[in-house]
Amino acid sequence: MKKTVLTILAAGLAICAGAQSRNFTLGKWVEVNNAILKELNRSYVDSLDLGRIERAGIDSMLEALDPYTVYVPEEEQENFEMMISSAYGGIGAVIYKPDLNGDVIINVPYAGSPSARAGLRAGDRIMSVDGVSTHGLTSSQCTERMRGKPGTTVMFRVRKVYTGEEIDVPVVRERIVLPSLEYSGMLNENDGYILLSKFTEGVGQEVRSAVLDLKNHGMKRLVLDLRGNGGGLLAEAINIVSLFVPRGSLVVSSKGRAAGSDASYNTTTEPIDTELPIIVMVDSGSASASEIVSGALQDYDRATIVGTRTYGKGLVQSIRPLPYDGQLKLTTAKYYTPSGRCVQAIDYAHRNADGSVGHIPDSLTREFRTAGGRIVRDGGGITPDVTIKPRSYSRLTYSLVLNGIVEQYAIMYASSHREIPEDFHFTDYEQFVTFAMDKEFDWRPSSKALFDQMKTSLEEEGLTDAMSAELEALEKAMDTDKASLLRLKKDEIIPFIEEDIVERFYFQEAAVRVRLRYDTQLSKAINS
Repeated sequence: MKKTVLTILAAGLAICAGAQSRNFTLGKWVEVNNAILKELNRSYVDSLDLGRIERAGIDSMLEALDPYTVYVPEEEQENFEMMISSAYGGIGAVIYKPDLNGDVIINVPYAGSPSARAGLRAGDRIMSVDGVSTHGLTSSQCTERMRGKPGTTVMFRVRKVYTGEEIDVPVVRERIVLPSLEYSGMLNENDGYILLSKFTEGVGQEVRSAVLDLKNHGMKRLVLDLRGNGGGLLAEAINIVSLFVPRGSLVVSSKGRAAGSDASYNTTTEPIDTELPIIVMVDSGSASASEIVSGALQDYDRATIVGTRTYGKGLVQSIRPLPYDGQLKLTTAKYYTPSGRCVQAIDYAHRNADGSVGHIPDSLTREFRTAGGRIVRDGGGITPDVTIKPRSYSRLTYSLVLNGIVEQYAIMYASSHREIPEDFHFTDYEQFVTFAMDKEFDWRPSSKALFDQMKTSLEEEGLTDAMSAELEALEKAMDTDKASLLRLKKDEIIPFIEEDIVERFYFQEAAVRVRLRYDTQLSKAINS
């Protein structure tokens, strides 16, 4: 008994010593930081922007922790709220400004938005906003003037795309909520499909309604597409899992160091269907709430997870108020699936270039069991039950999309065609080739880009003279002109052109239908 008491006392003293040590260290560095700032302010050779210096210090300190712990000052609150809720006060349109001293072009209005109801369409040019010319303003400056408090009116001077008429168009701003459930419909007579891009407030109810509607249309199997879904609200992830598992089922648990950070989250509502076969599509862009949903459904053997390994973000963020109306979004716990797996990657050193989980050997992971006894592993992200890689695209296609060449062509096409059929198929590819030929972008194939990089390295090392004949022969063999390469990659470029054009006539849902038309990964998933 005496030995036990002494052991407990020693442990208590160690805890107190540890707490005192942490408090001393904290006080020490607060004092050092303040002393440095005061000395800089008093003695540094040039005038100082103390706000910029201190913000850089805070950002660097938080970056040393993880990518999700960030400081949000008062002036960035609006953008932060928009990022969380996908909502803002505005007109509901994507704009394009190709020239600083030119007009703003309506790129894509959202279906049912104030801009669409006011008659604005793709290709219309906005010459002024509330009497202020758009000439000389950047795209972001124009966006700021268009946004505002819902219920207020913004006045545009517009040159209509087809008639060239200049008219004043008043638009009443509204709270614009970007849809999280982007599309739902039947893929065939048996398979229903739901595309979910975010987990924002109320999306669980939207998914419930969509599932019931699809069942009424004869759905025998559901495809829930979470590819590229970066997550969102935990409560909505729980609401979606609750549609397919018995009431009271554990969905996720969290564990952290601070008091109150350990918690378990169970379903609280009756499910729609606990037998409906489900395919969940995931990829390296599926993170956080997407991993909670796919992990829970996998652990209960309620869904077949198809695609590629998910991102591996299993960290819980909480918001804490700071002085001067700032906020600190900080990581306070880690998520665990019902089987006990931690979704978070082992460490950040095993990340791919896009931030997702890289290869982790089985020796560094642990085995867990699903409800049916199948083996699943931790180590970061959710590993699919069936791995199907997405279609790969050439460097040229990526360059056309990322440099806005396809987007610019779609605007031009929409500006010269008053209507297109809903089941649109693009047939003017030579016109696109001519259009792209006049645009400046890096059109080199990957092989040529790597060759140029190698040639530069050889020049730096003084080795080109000794290999000049071989290099010349290889470069000649690889030589492909821009037009020939555009024609060679026609089949992979056309889907992007069709999607962009259709979106400008029939809005976002129609664009998704075009994307599904060419989705080879999805096709393999439902036919495997």
